[in-house]
This record gives sequence, C-alpha cells and structure tokens, in this order.
Amino acid sequence: MSSIDAIAGLKVMVIDDSNTIRRSAEIFLKQAGCEVVLAEDGFDALAKLSDNGPDIVFSDVLMPRL
Repeated sequence: MSSIDAIAGLKVMVIDDSNTIRRSAEIFLKQAGCEVVLAEDGFDALAKLSDNGPDIVFSDVLMPRL
C-alpha cells in the first residue's frame, strides 16, 4: 500500500487564511482521494467542525482571527 492509498477516503479539514494555500491543499488532497473541507479562520472552522466531523485537521497556527 502506498502513502497515497493510506489517506484515501479520509475527510480532511484545511484551515488557513491564505486562499492560495487552501486551494492548493484541496487539489492535492482530492487527487489523493480525500474529502476536503476548507475553512478560512478559526471561527469558520469551529462552525464547520461539528457538521463535517473531519478525520484530520491541518491548520495554520498564525492567523489573524482565533
């Protein structure tokens, strides 16, 4: 099993204030077979967490809000 196969099917939340980084991560993760949820800041992520229940979260640690 390759590393790409290992993440296929996971629901991933990407939290970043940069639209470029969010979209790039979305492209790569979807190519790997992941379902992707995007959030632009911590408040947006909190609103989406309970509805989406991601398996893993990738977050920028230096964002202007929360």
